[in-house]
Amino acid sequence: SLSPGRNWSSMENSHTFLYFAYGSNLLKERLRLQNPSAMVHCVARLKDYKLVFGNYKGLASDRWHGGVATIEHSPGDEVWGVVWKMNISDLESLDDQENVMLGAYSPVELRVKTKGQEINCRTYIMNSCVYAPPSPQYLQVIVMGAEQNGLPKYYQEKLRAIKTNKYYGPLPMMSELEAKRRAKED
Repeated sequence: SLSPGRNWSSMENSHTFLYFAYGSNLLKERLRLQNPSAMVHCVARLKDYKLVFGNYKGLASDRWHGGVATIEHSPGDEVWGVVWKMNISDLESLDDQENVMLGAYSPVELRVKTKGQEINCRTYIMNSCVYAPPSPQYLQVIVMGAEQNGLPKYYQEKLRAIKTNKYYGPLPMMSELEAKRRAKED
């Protein structure tokens, strides 16, 4: 007979997936706005890619007032991120958040390295990216997420040094996230 352990893990695996986040979804409160099942699985490194900012076909993000994060192939570079374990039930909302139907981002499966092992994860790469700097608020969300999850110090410094578009106007998304973070502290 099947050992309960084996049976359980195969059942569990079919109900969850691993998602590698490298942008605003590094921040737990951000990801969980639409994807309540997300749990940190580990921190991981993607080799031979770099983090860049831009907009799909040059259409500035209403949500963030500036370029948003994507990754592109770049031999010798690396991108650090968080691997989230999520219920399959959140896959559709994650795809929605990444504007997959619009064609803005494509889901891909990539291998990332964590503590000496490699794991396959879903992540998203922007299509028709036109480079543009991020808003300070958007960058701040990424930096907070990197701190929250203990990404390597040198990488956090690199993130902080990214040039922004200096947009300091109101962003409803930031108010929502700040309320979420405050609610947790009370």
